[in-house]
Amino acid sequence: MTASPSLPRRSLLATAATLAGAGSCASRSPRPDDQRPGRRVQAGIAEAQPRHVLLAAYDLHAEGRGRAVDAVRRTLAAWTKPPTGRVTVTVAVGPDLYRKLDLPAPAGLREPPGFPGDRLEQRRCGGDLVVQLCAGDPLVCRRAAAHLTAQAKDAFGVRWRQKGFLPPHAAHETPRNLFRFKDGTENPTGDELARWVWDGNGGTHLVYRRIRMDVDRFTALPRGRQEEVIGRTRADGAPLGGRTERDEADLDAKTPQGRYVIPADAHLRLAHSRFDDGARMLRRGYSYDDGGHDKGLLFIAFMRDPELFVRVQQRLAERDAMNAFTEHRASAVGYVLPAPGRGEDLGDRLA
Repeated sequence: MTASPSLPRRSLLATAATLAGAGSCASRSPRPDDQRPGRRVQAGIAEAQPRHVLLAAYDLHAEGRGRAVDAVRRTLAAWTKPPTGRVTVTVAVGPDLYRKLDLPAPAGLREPPGFPGDRLEQRRCGGDLVVQLCAGDPLVCRRAAAHLTAQAKDAFGVRWRQKGFLPPHAAHETPRNLFRFKDGTENPTGDELARWVWDGNGGTHLVYRRIRMDVDRFTALPRGRQEEVIGRTRADGAPLGGRTERDEADLDAKTPQGRYVIPADAHLRLAHSRFDDGARMLRRGYSYDDGGHDKGLLFIAFMRDPELFVRVQQRLAERDAMNAFTEHRASAVGYVLPAPGRGEDLGDRLA
């Protein structure tokens, strides 16, 4: 296949969006609460989380714009056929791929700045394509990743991979992280997804952070101190001062001694949407355990404007009591492309 003289941005988006359908349930039409003309969103974002995730980042190794365009075409065409097994494949395009193809990137797509306390390992960061594979069986994720990697080997090389999991929990329950606290309680739903997550076409931004957690030190704390660090009770996830998990956190409540019920450095307080005019991101985190003391959280979040993550993380990095027990070791961002329409195949819009 020869490269065309130019590759309009819209062509790349439409073509790469078809890649989002490279799984048995990897794209979907909008639900009534996020329905807008022309909006089609990838799966693997707003649905209930399967038990396992495999994240894989790929770098384009073709040189020269003409070769790069042709390589992207061939890879996307090869990825048209879905992997076997029930797996969602969600694809995000990193900022460097737009640069390599000499295309304008979405306005909000850029690498986040460095934050106080970051200890990022560059071999685990970034990627021209970041792919999220989710399934109920980790073997299904691995097989799907191997399928995509084999088809892309002439154009893309694997930059990094990371597997994660959720502990057993009931379908209606919020999953817990390795600190044994519920994680993801205040995610946007319904109309909030349309406001804070999807753009007008059904795209969104992915932010990923690999956060190592000192589980032994944190869980050795008295339960009351653990709850002060998080800002929630461990048993039921209620905000301190509240009774149930879904109670609104009262950030103004004080003790008779004049201290905040939810401490000033509590994770919940510093991450609260009140400080961002109500804007929220959709968190879809998984735990990881790579052996020894290397275990923690795969922070995966989707949002319309990635500057939201920058603001929240800046507050957390500066004052969060949880920083004494965590380290950010890897980072990646990408634009999650809208899903393809009916009858569209990979590469159709590159002609």
